[in-house]
Amino acid sequence: MANDRLLVLGAGSWGTALSIVLARNGHAVDLWDVDSTHIENLTRDRVNNRHLPGVAFPAALQPRKALEPLLGEARAVVIAVPCDGLHEVLRRLEGRLRTDVKFCLACKGLEPGTHALSHAIVRDHLGMASLGVLSGPSFAAEVAAGLPTAVTIASDDPAVAAEFAAFFHNEVFRVYTHNDLIGVQIAGALKNVMGIAAGIADGLGFGANTRAALITRGLAEITRLGVAMGARQETFMGLAGIGDLVLTCTDNQSRNRRLGLALASGKSLADARREIGQAIEGLRTAEALRSLAAEYRVEMPIGEQIYKVLSGEISPQAAVQQLLSRDPRNEQD
Repeated sequence: MANDRLLVLGAGSWGTALSIVLARNGHAVDLWDVDSTHIENLTRDRVNNRHLPGVAFPAALQPRKALEPLLGEARAVVIAVPCDGLHEVLRRLEGRLRTDVKFCLACKGLEPGTHALSHAIVRDHLGMASLGVLSGPSFAAEVAAGLPTAVTIASDDPAVAAEFAAFFHNEVFRVYTHNDLIGVQIAGALKNVMGIAAGIADGLGFGANTRAALITRGLAEITRLGVAMGARQETFMGLAGIGDLVLTCTDNQSRNRRLGLALASGKSLADARREIGQAIEGLRTAEALRSLAAEYRVEMPIGEQIYKVLSGEISPQAAVQQLLSRDPRNEQD
């Protein structure tokens, strides 16, 4: 399927890295972003100096300022914008696409306010679109550098998952297919909140034992909520679940982990966000996690404490104390 024309929406670090993978695989890739000045810089420099400095664009990758002329040509669209920008992008697509177009969603998060999953938002705008969701342990800089990475693409249509897997798969970017759309998205969104928790714990000096316990209990919380929402339990033991959770909680390339580290050091939320300078999905997801836990009557103590820290109700130190003071219980509960 080389030479297929593919459209990537969102020229942040992740959208750019995925565009580079697709172009290296021989596909003609148009990369668009709502920030036209950013696209002008990408066109001039042939590198994303803002997010992925030093990684030159393949010749098949072309940044584009005008979106409308691209919509009738693309047979597949990859959406890699922050979740709070998804509605704006989808409104630009309504009524302008080929009838056979397929979508791959590469945004990890939940819609602010409604807590809707990304695939549901796409279908609200575009009808029963053919779509898949790409997720898994993957830092954009390492993907762009060509370091070995494994991800999963989930779809309720096996043919769609297989098609996008073929677009992306190569000897260093391995793609597995999955059919649990809900589970893969829940895992990809909620791990961001646990990444903030891990950053706080490490920033306060609690050590490797604490980090391991937090990851394990965080996975239990995510799994409980995911299953209550209709996901399959085994999904959370795969790449989109434990794989992405471990990555986010243990490496400082994670913006969510860096936010936790900054808060533990005494920085204000505003200063930490300014310092990181990119979207931090865990900030938005913490409120959604709390609301969903209440709606589905699922206990999520780590998620609850992180929400309280981010909302300014308690300090990072007090959040840890609250978790440590909980009564002992059966690990399987």
